[in-house]
Amino acid sequence: MLCISPVSAQPVTPPAHYANVQLGDPAKEASARALMETLRCLVCQGQSIADSDADMAADMRALVRERIERGEKPASIRDWLIARYGNYVTYDPPLSGVTWPLWLAPILLLALGGWIARSSFRRRVR
Repeated sequence: MLCISPVSAQPVTPPAHYANVQLGDPAKEASARALMETLRCLVCQGQSIADSDADMAADMRALVRERIERGEKPASIRDWLIARYGNYVTYDPPLSGVTWPLWLAPILLLALGGWIARSSFRRRVR
């Protein structure tokens, strides 16, 4: 019984039509592809939905392609996904009270490294 349980955990629904099928119009497909490259897979977390093999990413690809096919602008699709999943779905979250440490940490770390290097070189010269 325990051997069959992982099999029953697999999804039984087929992927959405546009999950792995490109749009007929090359311009619309390019627009969808560009948008998909900027959206993070919520399951993989390190890949865009364009590169991920996760079922969630396939559903998001299908959603993006369906909305592009209907004529929606990529910015409005992106805004809808951010409203639904939060700023984490995008690779460039806006500066806010929650994300300011992410934006300022590299600058502070570079300044700290410069200060340490400067003081280290000063001691060697003396």
